[in-house]
Amino acid sequence: MLVYLAEYLSQFNSGFGLFQYLTLRTILGILTALLISFVVGPVMIRRLTHHQIGQTVRDDGPKTHLSKAGTPTMGGALLLVAISVSTLLWSDLTVRYVWVVVIVTLMFGIIGFIDDYKKLVLKDSRGLITRYKYFWQSVAGMGAAYILYATAQTPAETELIIPFFKHVVIDMGPWFILLTYLVIVGTSNAVNLTDGLDGLAIMPTVLVAGALGIFAYVSGHAQIANYLLIPFLPEVGEVAVFCGTLVGAGLGFLWFNAYPAQVFMGDVGALALGAALGVVAVVVRQELVLMVMGGVFVMETVSVILQVASFKLTGRRIFRMAPLHHHFELKGWPEPRVIVRFWIITVILVLIGLASLKIR
Repeated sequence: MLVYLAEYLSQFNSGFGLFQYLTLRTILGILTALLISFVVGPVMIRRLTHHQIGQTVRDDGPKTHLSKAGTPTMGGALLLVAISVSTLLWSDLTVRYVWVVVIVTLMFGIIGFIDDYKKLVLKDSRGLITRYKYFWQSVAGMGAAYILYATAQTPAETELIIPFFKHVVIDMGPWFILLTYLVIVGTSNAVNLTDGLDGLAIMPTVLVAGALGIFAYVSGHAQIANYLLIPFLPEVGEVAVFCGTLVGAGLGFLWFNAYPAQVFMGDVGALALGAALGVVAVVVRQELVLMVMGGVFVMETVSVILQVASFKLTGRRIFRMAPLHHHFELKGWPEPRVIVRFWIITVILVLIGLASLKIR
């Protein structure tokens, strides 16, 4: 919204023309989301504590987690507020991509909120029944997929780009809808599975979001896209502002979520952030690169799949406990060590993903 105000004021003072630059608005989006997090965070934590909306801890997990019982949860609402407000303030709202990524993020946040509310406020241990949760996730994911497919204006918007190869692309056609659905819903649940330790999920999310913001910027810039031999996607650069707000909100949340955490994000945050990463990766046509950069999320998800499959087929467990981060805890790794090492792995994977821009 402030873009239009700046455009109007530039008639009287040319200095306001600076706000038309995408890079500046992305930086301002980061700072605005960070500021909102710092201001709203303490208030939200006090309210959650006052209403006794606290974490419940399984007694069959690592014993070090028992002390976390009662820690305020549903702090992911802070992320949604900071991301949505900052994006609406600094984005060009005439770009359809902005609305798609914001609405998908909020829809998955609402699904997570209902699940958390039933568990923590209504004390229903089942939360939102699984089939209903996946149904509404599917509605949101499939809806976004169809809109992106139906409004595509160039062939590049529905092609699958193979990273590290110059001109290898696959025309997905209607299969684009299925791919998009799987990426959005799959990433949402993968981040949710990863959110089990203090700061474990939020920092990789910030790192991946920052990298996707770079992809958005270069893909939406005709000259840079041509130089890097990647498809030019008109207007997609505006998504960089959204990625910036996600980075700012994530860092602000980490301030309170770092070990030992003062607040947990809950499903309202984890499902929303995962969906946000998924839909942005689709918009910038980097689904496969997302799997590389989000390798920690992939490992956590695969560990759960393998654990369940192995136990059902053989009666044996592959890991001491799934998701994977609990396995290392039960092996004796202190929680901060698990967290930081997973962060380091993500840094490496994000750098590999960014290298795909040049190594082709």
